[in-house]
Amino acid sequence: MKKLPIGIQSFEKIRSEGYYYVDKTHFIKKLVEEGTYFFLSRPRRFGKSLFLDTIKQAFLGKRELFKGLYLYDNWDWSQTYPVVHIDFGGGLVDDASKLEKWITVQIGRNCDNLGIPPIIHDDYRTAFEDLILKAQAHYQQKVVILVDEYDKPILDRIEEPEIARENREILKDFYSVLKDTDPYLKLVFLTGVSRFSKVSIFSGLNQLNDITLDPDFATLCGYTQSELERVFEDRIKDFDKEELKVWYNGYSWLGQRVYNPFIYCCYFPRRCSGRTGLRQGRPRF
Repeated sequence: MKKLPIGIQSFEKIRSEGYYYVDKTHFIKKLVEEGTYFFLSRPRRFGKSLFLDTIKQAFLGKRELFKGLYLYDNWDWSQTYPVVHIDFGGGLVDDASKLEKWITVQIGRNCDNLGIPPIIHDDYRTAFEDLILKAQAHYQQKVVILVDEYDKPILDRIEEPEIARENREILKDFYSVLKDTDPYLKLVFLTGVSRFSKVSIFSGLNQLNDITLDPDFATLCGYTQSELERVFEDRIKDFDKEELKVWYNGYSWLGQRVYNPFIYCCYFPRRCSGRTGLRQGRPRF
C-alpha cells in the first residue's frame, strides 16, 4: 500500500515519496483555457494548498512529477513561467503592522525563489508590483500569481473588528496590484475559507471569477466516490462502501458530492487498526 497524504501540501513530495494521489490536474488546463483570474473558497483541510502547489509545479515545467496523470500528455511543457506564491497561512497576524511585515517577508522569499535581486521598499504595495514586473522582465514570460489563505489575516482577528478592518484595508490595497499589472499576468488563483464580497476586499478586481459554486469545478477539491474507489481500492476493499457514503460523502458545491480528504485519510488507519468502525458509530476527529 502507498502512504496516506495526511497533511501533505507538497505535490513533489506526494509524487516522489510514494503517497496516494487523486488526479486533479485536468482542472489546471481547464483554468488556463477559461480565463486568468480565479477565486475558490473551501473549508480548511480540503486540499486547497496542495492544488496550488500542483499548479506551481506545472507552470515551473516539472513534467516528470506528472507522469501517469492527465496533464502529462495535455500540457505545453516547452514553456515555463515565473510563479509568485503568497501564503497567509503561515502564522498569526496580530495587527496591521505585522501583516505588512509578513507581506514583506513573502515578497523577499519569492525574490529568492525566482533568483531576482531583493526588492527594498517601505511600501508593500509598490514592492509587490515591482516583484511582478521584475519577474516578468527576468524570465520574459507572464507571471503566475498564487495566493493561499487570502482571508486568514482577517479571520484571525474577526472578534476584534477594528484590527480586522485595518487588515482588510491592507489586503484590499495589496490585491489591487493585480488589476494594475494585468498585462503581465498569466494566471491568478486565490483560495480561502470565506467569500468576502468584491466590494469589501477585491474592489477594482472586477474580472475575478469566483468558481466556489461553479458546478464545473465542484470536485476540484475533495474525493468523489469513483475517485475514492479507484485510487484507494486496496485500502477500502473490505469496507462497507454504502455505509461509508452515508457518513462521509456529504460535501457539495452545486455539483457532484465529495469526501473531505483529511477526515477520510485520518479514518483509514483507525479503521484498519480496529480502533473504530462505522458500525460502532461515526469516528470523531
